[in-house]
Amino acid sequence: MEDVMELLPNERMQFAVLIDADNISSKYAATIFEELEKYGLSSYRRIYGNWSKGNGWNEGMLLEYSIMPVQQFSYTTGKNATDMAMVIDAMDILYKNKVQGFCLVTSDSDFTRLAMRLREENMFVLGMGESKTPVALTRACNRFIHLNLVDEQNKSVEEGMTQEADEQNVTPISEVRKAVLALINENGGKVNLSRIGSRLNDKFSDFDVRNYGYTKLSTLIGQELPEVNMNMKKGANQYYVENRPSLTKAQLEQEICEMIKRNGGTIENLSILNDELHKKHKQLDFKQFGYSRISSFLRSMTTVDIQDNMVSLKKDI
Repeated sequence: MEDVMELLPNERMQFAVLIDADNISSKYAATIFEELEKYGLSSYRRIYGNWSKGNGWNEGMLLEYSIMPVQQFSYTTGKNATDMAMVIDAMDILYKNKVQGFCLVTSDSDFTRLAMRLREENMFVLGMGESKTPVALTRACNRFIHLNLVDEQNKSVEEGMTQEADEQNVTPISEVRKAVLALINENGGKVNLSRIGSRLNDKFSDFDVRNYGYTKLSTLIGQELPEVNMNMKKGANQYYVENRPSLTKAQLEQEICEMIKRNGGTIENLSILNDELHKKHKQLDFKQFGYSRISSFLRSMTTVDIQDNMVSLKKDI
């Protein structure tokens, strides 16, 4: 996840982890804490539910992950006592000023207001739940991780299989495409890959390449955005994403011939021709045609002659 890691908070924050056992399966226990490690440390680990009913979160598992169970009986039919207990504890922890973030593990939209309230207090809110989680809750968090998609992607990598993304309430890939294209256009047709990742994380709280079956942002862009004419270039140990010029080799050759004709049939210095071409086509790169420099490209043309640093049209043209 090298593309994602640089997008995470820089400091190791202290988190309060509050798990809603009523709608989060125990099969995600390992995934929850593996993901949390990327963001910070957990000072509080509490799980809320009615332990008189089987919910999969057994004693052994709670001990393994050092999670403190909080018993909540259903005092009244139709009322969710777990929700109220989590909210009360969250506010108690908030005012103790011992954590910088909260990890709310739930798919229940009832916690949307809690997430918003915690953010109002400058808390970093990390949400975790399944991809069925209502959009209102995912957007209320600073970051939201779809546990089932992450879990499926991890298994796919281990087994060498390709995962088909089950988007449900996940940000659609079409919205990701629009955001990437807009950023590229804003920056004159070329932008750093890490900046794209930052924009996507800022714009979509649940953005994660694993939601779409990938492990790297560069792979997602290369596979999912062919229609926006992008290519990848590596330079200065950083990746850049560019608009791929639609200019063909034949069109470029024709333009070169016309430029030489307008100059009386000869251009005495290749740099003059090179500058004119790049003024017209700012993203022009001769490597896209298989040549390292303009001189190599010109020598491939049957319509021009090159002598030293001068280029001329052939007499029969």
